Amino acid sequence: MVVEMVTRGVHYTDAQREFDKRFISCVIEKHDGNLCKAADTLGVHRNTLTRKTKQLQIRVRAL
Repeated sequence: MVVEMVTRGVHYTDAQREFDKRFISCVIEKHDGNLCKAADTLGVHRNTLTRKTKQLQIRVRAL
């Protein structure tokens, strides 16, 4: 992923945003959409995670 982004000339802030989006999405998926459990795994407050999902336009579906 990193080499691909460097090759494409992706700026640092865009790369960081993409990493955050993929990482957070993966953790949320691992917890079947449960934001409380995902926030605990990430070490952040649930409200912080909710805000971050909105900023990164991550769609959360509870299963």
